[in-house]
Amino acid sequence: MGYLRVLQRCVGPEEAEGILKSIHSGNCGNHAGGISLAHKTLRQGFYWPTLFVDAKRIAARCEACQKIANNIHQPPECLQSITSPWPFAIWGIDLIGPMPTAPGGAKHAIVAIDYFTKWVEAESLVHITEANTTSFVKKNILYRFGIPNIIITDNGTQFNSKKFRELCDKFKINNYYASPAHPQTNGQTEVVNKIIKHNLKAKLAAKKGSWAEKLPQVLWAYRTTERSSTGKTPSSMAFRAEAIIPVETAFSSPRVQLFQQELNIDMLKCGLDELEERREHTQIRNAAYQQRAARYYNSHMRERRFALGNLVLKRVASGTKDKAAGSLTDKWEGPYHITCIAGHEAYRIARKGFGELPWPRNAQYLKIYYP
Repeated sequence: MGYLRVLQRCVGPEEAEGILKSIHSGNCGNHAGGISLAHKTLRQGFYWPTLFVDAKRIAARCEACQKIANNIHQPPECLQSITSPWPFAIWGIDLIGPMPTAPGGAKHAIVAIDYFTKWVEAESLVHITEANTTSFVKKNILYRFGIPNIIITDNGTQFNSKKFRELCDKFKINNYYASPAHPQTNGQTEVVNKIIKHNLKAKLAAKKGSWAEKLPQVLWAYRTTERSSTGKTPSSMAFRAEAIIPVETAFSSPRVQLFQQELNIDMLKCGLDELEERREHTQIRNAAYQQRAARYYNSHMRERRFALGNLVLKRVASGTKDKAAGSLTDKWEGPYHITCIAGHEAYRIARKGFGELPWPRNAQYLKIYYP
């Protein structure tokens, strides 16, 4: 008789396995965790020396429990920030939409941000095609700011296409793709998208269909607002001078009142000499900002790395959920096995009978599978 004051029968290894499985996942089982499973076994009147160890093992290796387990929110590895060495060297590109149909049929917007100056380009799109994304890059990036070193996008067919890759190859641009369902890889663009959508909502009120008309105004506001990471406006970072905004002409700011063309030209020349130093100071400030963000991010990190051949489960993406199952659908699917370590936090995985998935998966969306 144990501390629970219940008469207990000591059983051997053969019976122990069956007892645990029956209590855990049998007709009256509730798929309890290891400790709860062990206590329930004791209350039912069974005992053996390795009961708690065996109960934890059975609960951990239950396939049903592994597939319905809660998503893991702690980051698997330390944050690695993307830093641009000079203006217009690294651009992130993403899409917004679908949105209310605007005049002309536009339902989407394509957005690009320079990682150094935080300068943003965007335009409305009727259709998301490789021709439109390629044209946007040429018109709004290459022809205006020169050839970048890196362009970061998601792996949608509009970017992972022959025409888009040919453009990058022609101008020796490195095209980096974010892992599926992991927009943090292109985090700066995601932040800009939220700001653009927030400002559009504020400007449009009930007239949501006129978002394409208001988009240039939203970009103007963004470019002339100080960014916390740099302490400067994108306009001043890109062109040294602050852009004149409507309030200055409406209420005669000192810049407008004291404008002298000859003096203005001299000041601009002096400003160009100072520009590189200002950008260096801004780069230092941006690095400090990224370090603060990394400290906060890493404080929640729980290391999770995988080796070649490891069996893993993959988080079920929202687009691949079983709609017939509704809210009862599994949260994880698999098992898969690791076939290649593709980079920082990125792994290629394959499933027996289905082959390798086309894109690497981020470690945040994988977890070890216990057979």
